[in-house]
Amino acid sequence: MKKTLTQLGKQTALPASPKKAILEKVGNPHKGIKYCVRFSCPEFTSICPITRQPDFAHLVIDYIPKDFLVESKSLKLYLGSYRNHGAFHEDCTIEIAQRLIKEIKPVWLRIGGYWYPRGGIPIDIFYQTGNSPADVWIPPQGVPEYRGR
Repeated sequence: MKKTLTQLGKQTALPASPKKAILEKVGNPHKGIKYCVRFSCPEFTSICPITRQPDFAHLVIDYIPKDFLVESKSLKLYLGSYRNHGAFHEDCTIEIAQRLIKEIKPVWLRIGGYWYPRGGIPIDIFYQTGNSPADVWIPPQGVPEYRGR
């Protein structure tokens, strides 16, 4: 497994853009067992494509793996690559979900993008690939509606 990973255990620069970021995967050691994996990124940042001002979000990504898990350092670098990327909230949130689906082909995935307000309006973006399996415990994302998060 270590032979296929190019970033883990090495000093790795932040990718210049999400398109240039390498999302790595590892084999699921529990194939055939349905379980939920959660990543929380409370300090996600991107740039408004019009004003070039920073946007901030708390992302929560839940997925049920099939054959692969996303390698967490590569996910951290991928999410960090949005820091200087100009895109609207909706685009960032859905693009992240679609990239994960493409790379690891999970049984199920959902993402909650809880964006902090700009201009007085918080925007929350939610996406999932379908109904969650009834036989897997998937806790609520637990990020409250905006009240000065």
